[in-house]
Amino acid sequence: MCTPCCVSQLACCCGSAACSCCCNCCPKIKQSTGTRFMYALYFLLVTVICVIMMSPTVEEELKERIPFYAEMCEKLNAGENCKTLVGYSAVYKMCFGMACFFLFFAIFTIRVNNSTGCRAAVHNGFWLLKFIVLVACCAGGFFLPQEETFLEVWRYVGAAGGFLFLLIQLKLLVEFAHRWNTNWSAGVAYNKLWYAALALVTLVLFSVAVGAVVFMGWFYTHSEACLLNKVFLGINGSLCLIISLLAISPCIQKLQPTSGLLQPGVISVYVMYLTFSAFSSKPKEILEINGMNQTVCAFPFDSGTESDKKIVTACGTVILFGCVLYSCLTSTTRRSSVALRVLRNSEPETERARCCFCFGDDTDDYDEENTGGGQNVVYDESEATIYGYTYFHSVFFLGSLYVMMTVTNWFHYDDHKIEKLLDGSWSVFWIKMASCWVCLSLYMWTLVAPMVCPKRFEA
Repeated sequence: MCTPCCVSQLACCCGSAACSCCCNCCPKIKQSTGTRFMYALYFLLVTVICVIMMSPTVEEELKERIPFYAEMCEKLNAGENCKTLVGYSAVYKMCFGMACFFLFFAIFTIRVNNSTGCRAAVHNGFWLLKFIVLVACCAGGFFLPQEETFLEVWRYVGAAGGFLFLLIQLKLLVEFAHRWNTNWSAGVAYNKLWYAALALVTLVLFSVAVGAVVFMGWFYTHSEACLLNKVFLGINGSLCLIISLLAISPCIQKLQPTSGLLQPGVISVYVMYLTFSAFSSKPKEILEINGMNQTVCAFPFDSGTESDKKIVTACGTVILFGCVLYSCLTSTTRRSSVALRVLRNSEPETERARCCFCFGDDTDDYDEENTGGGQNVVYDESEATIYGYTYFHSVFFLGSLYVMMTVTNWFHYDDHKIEKLLDGSWSVFWIKMASCWVCLSLYMWTLVAPMVCPKRFEA
């Protein structure tokens, strides 16, 4: 049983066979799912390395644990104490290599319609060879000439691509909110428990949103300071209330019967998260109280011990990984690509209600192959692709730029010095605050668009 499984894994790494686990207890996996998982694994690996490079303790740990560290750096021409291998410049170069890798495959897979061609075989297999290419691309970034010019130009490219990826993420969030409500509403017709589930989830979402407003009002405002926090918290909270009332207004209900409070609940929670993240990213304000300078409008952990700061940084890193990978993996189906072009709910009302609706089957029954005692693979793309290959790699290309800008705090850096991950800066504050308004505007447009452009939405 072991030998056939090893042969299948070798075929996966060096041939066009689909990837699968050796354990036959694992549920069957689709070829399209396995391929996307492997690319996401590559993406996550480079992202982890970038976060490590930006860690303020990496250089100190390397000095302590590696003998002859300074001499080794000189032989590698990596600068004093390997300055070129850590810090923002190293992250830019690593993400440049990863972005080139995904951009190449985006161009390489243009107009691929099924998995039977040679280009599709390269896309779905040869994982060891592609890993070597990825490593070569990332390593090649460290040998680019005219480093200062490259970093300056690449910074603007990364800002544009990262912001575009953020817009895609916000659009997909709006589509997700509509789809969730439509799917669960479809179950009310045959089981009233779906109505109870809708009501419960909606109540929880609005409770979290209101709790977030109270929390930020308590910790991130002050009677004598933090005017910006007060204004933006009031604006964002008021906008969330407006979209909630608009979603259940009679004029909207007449044109969109599936519109309800679940969608504004999802949007409100996300907007409150972005507001909290913006307040946390803003440089701390100092206020003189009783003759002493004190930090105000900051969460208690911000002025706590070093271990507390590490906990906050670790949580922020986990959230970063989760958001980026979720956006990359869920923004590549045909349904999601359509949602980017048409900002409205396109979910059919007759779809069967499911708890895990966002991971539903895209296909029916397909040929299944037993991989030598290991996990069975379903070849679901022999007739047509389940997702757009070019669009898939394009999203990962933009995701690479978004990771680069997020890890380096967008425009916040100082030569080649190592910075702390997710430190405060005004650029991060304004980008996240603008993201709140874009998200609210997109959702509001999905509500009023049928009234503004009725002919386009008649079908």
